[in-house]
Amino acid sequence: MMNQMPTNMQNMQQNQVYNEPPQIISVKDQLYLTDMMSWNLIAMKKAHFFASQCQIPEIKAELEKVGEMHHRHYQQILNQLNGNPQMQ
Repeated sequence: MMNQMPTNMQNMQQNQVYNEPPQIISVKDQLYLTDMMSWNLIAMKKAHFFASQCQIPEIKAELEKVGEMHHRHYQQILNQLNGNPQMQ
């Protein structure tokens, strides 16, 4: 029979919290980060496009805010990857 890890040990490993990002990331993590950056870039571009097409000032302003938010998220991920976590 296989040696199984006790449930408490499994829970501790699954609920592990890191105060800082690791120095080395797995390929799976790198692919996920690439996806997150792509999603934010596409969302930013779409929001900018729709804001430029919008005739209603209130909606245009909200779309611009959405685009800025996605740009900020993209920059935060990029800064973390470059080792510059100070930009919030």
